[in-house]
Amino acid sequence: MTFRPSLFRSFFLGGFECSTHVRKDGRRLDLIAATHHDLLAEEDYRQLAEHGIRAVRDGVRWHLVQQAGPGRYDWSPVLPLLRAAQRTGTQVVWDLCHYGWPDWLDFFSADFPARFADYAVAFAELCRAETGEAPTLCPLNEISFLAWAGGETGHFNPCTHGRGPEVKRQAVAATLAAVKAMRAAVPGTRAFAVEPLINTVGRPGVAADIEPAERRNAGMWEAWDMLLGRQAPELGGSEDILDAIGVNFYWNNQWWLHEGRDAAPLSVFDERWVPLRDLLARVHSRYGRPIFVAESSIEGDRRALWLRYVADEVMGAIRAGTPVEGICLYPVLSHPGWDNDRYCPNGLLEMDPKHGRRPVHAPLAQELRRQQAVFAGLFAEGAEAAA
Repeated sequence: MTFRPSLFRSFFLGGFECSTHVRKDGRRLDLIAATHHDLLAEEDYRQLAEHGIRAVRDGVRWHLVQQAGPGRYDWSPVLPLLRAAQRTGTQVVWDLCHYGWPDWLDFFSADFPARFADYAVAFAELCRAETGEAPTLCPLNEISFLAWAGGETGHFNPCTHGRGPEVKRQAVAATLAAVKAMRAAVPGTRAFAVEPLINTVGRPGVAADIEPAERRNAGMWEAWDMLLGRQAPELGGSEDILDAIGVNFYWNNQWWLHEGRDAAPLSVFDERWVPLRDLLARVHSRYGRPIFVAESSIEGDRRALWLRYVADEVMGAIRAGTPVEGICLYPVLSHPGWDNDRYCPNGLLEMDPKHGRRPVHAPLAQELRRQQAVFAGLFAEGAEAAA
């Protein structure tokens, strides 16, 4: 085993929940504000550094930056984060659109991709001016989930039903326009595409379940394939559009169906559960470029156990030849829930500061230290083998 990760400043990353979508009831969410990360970014980055985390996923809130209308930018929502990252030596992978866009912009309009590209270029130029470097970013987070939750079920914006394929194509077109424009304006810009890993199974031998399950599993690849020009080439995708691929994997990413509808999440002990290492190998085999676990977490007292499962699977994947570049604890900061503001205890850090610091979930911190040591040993083995 000679692989050594090189994509991030630390193998374990922390991700800050930065969703900004509009719910079907009309309420706009802003998780960065809700967790006060906008006010405490420097303290948050420094606290993560104490846990060996020097790279993070974070968000640029498009709906605030361009609240005033086309071509008008207010960078005050993101400048404190940019500057905090510089002061603390934190590497940031920026989400430019985490499900939300300005109120004045129609997602289905013909000029949505161009508007997104203009905003993306403006941010890339700001990032270079502030840091002296081109940005690393995920232009539009989880295109597949946006297509499902926003286009099929109407759960959040654009709040439509039966338009998932249209939403997916529009999101892909916007991402392609943004990446091409940013690279032309700010050479060296790195673009990642982050999508959920899923596995859906039907009841054995039940025809009503088999076709919907197969269709869902095939749909997992569509956004990546479109971006890379392997599907819907008229959108302008190409193999050089992505520098890396991020995969999101939670405890409930694998489901079984009953009559074509979601019935319940699979247990990790179910024989139909596909181990994460196998899913990672499939992604790498299909796309042949750097991959990383961009999101993973669970709520409550199982946080440490879930990290152990994910880390053990990533370890197995790496030993089997899949070059996984990192694992992101996402969210790394507990937060209010999307639907009802309930407290979601899923982070390394709890939300409400005490005496100026976020409380730490001690079992997860302990497991993180253990895993950091294990992976450090693994990569040391690789260095020795390479020498």
